[in-house]
Amino acid sequence: MTTPTVPLFLDCDTGVDDALALTYLLDVPHVDLVGIGTVSGNIDSATAAVNTTALLGMCGRTVPVAVGAHDPLGGAYGGGAPHVHGVNGVGGVDLPAGVAAAEDPAAELLVRLARDHADTARKLDVLAIGPLTNLAVALDLEPRLPELVGTLTIMGGAVWDAGNVSPTAEANIHNDAEAARRVLRAGFDLVLVPLDVTRQHRFDDADADRFIAAGDPLRVALGTMLSRYIDFYETVDHVRRAPLHDPLAAAIAAGEVEPTVRPTPLDVVVGGAEHGRTAPVADGPSVRVVVTADERAADVIRDRILAVAPNPAVRA
Repeated sequence: MTTPTVPLFLDCDTGVDDALALTYLLDVPHVDLVGIGTVSGNIDSATAAVNTTALLGMCGRTVPVAVGAHDPLGGAYGGGAPHVHGVNGVGGVDLPAGVAAAEDPAAELLVRLARDHADTARKLDVLAIGPLTNLAVALDLEPRLPELVGTLTIMGGAVWDAGNVSPTAEANIHNDAEAARRVLRAGFDLVLVPLDVTRQHRFDDADADRFIAAGDPLRVALGTMLSRYIDFYETVDHVRRAPLHDPLAAAIAAGEVEPTVRPTPLDVVVGGAEHGRTAPVADGPSVRVVVTADERAADVIRDRILAVAPNPAVRA
C-alpha cells in the first residue's frame, strides 16, 4: 500500500542536529517539504537560513526558506549555543552558499501554506525543532491555524527528565517560554518529543565515520559537524554519543519511527527558577508526549542520511 504524501512545514534553528534532521527528511519519499522557516535558537535566524539553504543546495533541492523571528516574544536573542553547535551553528564547517531566502517572513509563509493546504486531501503538517516564536507569531496572524493544519510535532521540553539548560528546562522551550505556552494552549493536534525520549537514541563516532567515508561533500560535512557535536556531549555525558533530538522528532513526524505516547496535561512555566519547564498540571491542555520510540530509530535515520542523493554540481 502506498503511503500518502505528507505536505510538511519545517521550523528550525539550523544547528547540527537540525542539519541531520533536514537531510533525513529530504530522503523520505512520502514527505513533501513545502516550506521551511528559521528562528533564533542554536544560532540566529538569519544564519540558520544560510545554513538551511546551503544544505538544500548540497542536496540539489529547492524549498522556500523564510527567515523568521530574531528575538523571542518579549525578550532579546541570547546569542545561541556556540559551545554546542559552533559559532556558525554547524560545528564550524564551511558550507557552500545556497539560494537566497524567501521574501516572506517565516510566520507569513507558514500561514499561507496552511491556508493553501487546508481544503486539500491532506492538510499541512508542521514540525518545529527550534524555539516556537514563529508559531506564536503565526497564531497572531491566523488564530484558526490549529484548525488549518494537521499534526504539529515539536521537539522540546523535559517532562519527567532533567533539562539541558537548567535543571528543569530544555533549550527550545526555555529560549521562548512565552511562545511555547501560547502554542501549547492554542488547540493544535500536538505531539511533543522531549528530552525524555531523545536521549534514548544516539549517534556515535562510528556514525560520523560512515558519513565521512561516503566521500561526497554533503556527507563529509555532516560527519565532520557530527563529530564536533559529539565532542561537546562527551564533556556532558562522558561518552562519545550525541542524542538524536531533532532527527528523532523528524522521523516521528514522517511516520517512519513508531512512538509510544502518554497523553499528559501540560503547561509551560514562564519566569522564576523553573522558567521554561514543561510541567504536568491537572488542568493544562492534553499533549501527546512521546515516552519511547522504536529502538531502530537511529538505524532508520542513518540509512536515510546515507541514501539521500547529493548534488553532483557541489564538489569538495
